[in-house]
Amino acid sequence: MTRWWRGRAVQVGVLLGTLAGCQRGLTSLPAPGAELHFLVDGQLRRRVSATELVALAAPHEAVTDDPYYGKRKRFWAVPLAPVLAAIFSPGELQGVPLILRARDGYTVPIDAGQLLTGGAQIALADLDKPGWEPIGPQQANPAPFYLFWTSASERNLDTHPRPWQLTSIERVPLAQVFPLAHPVGLAPDDPAMRGFGLFASLCIRCHAINQQGGHVGPDLNVPQSIVAYRPAAQIRAYIRDPATFRYGNMPAHPQLRDLDLDWLLAYFEHMSKHQHEEKKPSP
Repeated sequence: MTRWWRGRAVQVGVLLGTLAGCQRGLTSLPAPGAELHFLVDGQLRRRVSATELVALAAPHEAVTDDPYYGKRKRFWAVPLAPVLAAIFSPGELQGVPLILRARDGYTVPIDAGQLLTGGAQIALADLDKPGWEPIGPQQANPAPFYLFWTSASERNLDTHPRPWQLTSIERVPLAQVFPLAHPVGLAPDDPAMRGFGLFASLCIRCHAINQQGGHVGPDLNVPQSIVAYRPAAQIRAYIRDPATFRYGNMPAHPQLRDLDLDWLLAYFEHMSKHQHEEKKPSP
């Protein structure tokens, strides 16, 4: 088969997949200009449109008990594992986390192995509501891409994040992504370094340190460190159950041990002595 015919076959397969989705109630795919970017060490590896995603992985109707929606949802989606396998080499998916970035500033590192298990899906359209049902406390539109999970064991948002408005997936060491939030010169078993590990897995998706990290919640180190104006006992209690202080978007963390909170506080204390503010945010 010539390259031209192979290309035409892929296009026909994509069209048939899209038509099959329409028969299931699909009324809209992401806009033609919508792209998911894949990067390696800060360099763009590939821009992938919705049509290309469908060509890389077989689209299907996927069902999930979604913790954000609080009910069962149906999406027209593609599995993420074959997409990652087509873009990254096997070696690039071992030992280094992948960084998921969303349009609203949500940034979360996750082990690539989790994304290769088969449960991770990229939703292209909402099969229950044309044009997408709003999601989250802000009632945001999840388009163009929503990462979700299908297994009942993958509903924990701490271990299996679900970024909507997903814009990019990047392979890069955490120290390179967040150099100003990463402690320097500490042993791996230092309490502050252990605290950074917890912060990176649970907090950095929403909070920044020295303006590096997520932007959903406030920066915890500049212009003042949280330990400068909040007593340690209050910080511990707030992390465990923020709703006892105020209603907001921050989730509770009842699973954290006292030792885990010791490590987080050690990290905050350490970073309070290493503040860095590249630029002041606009009012």
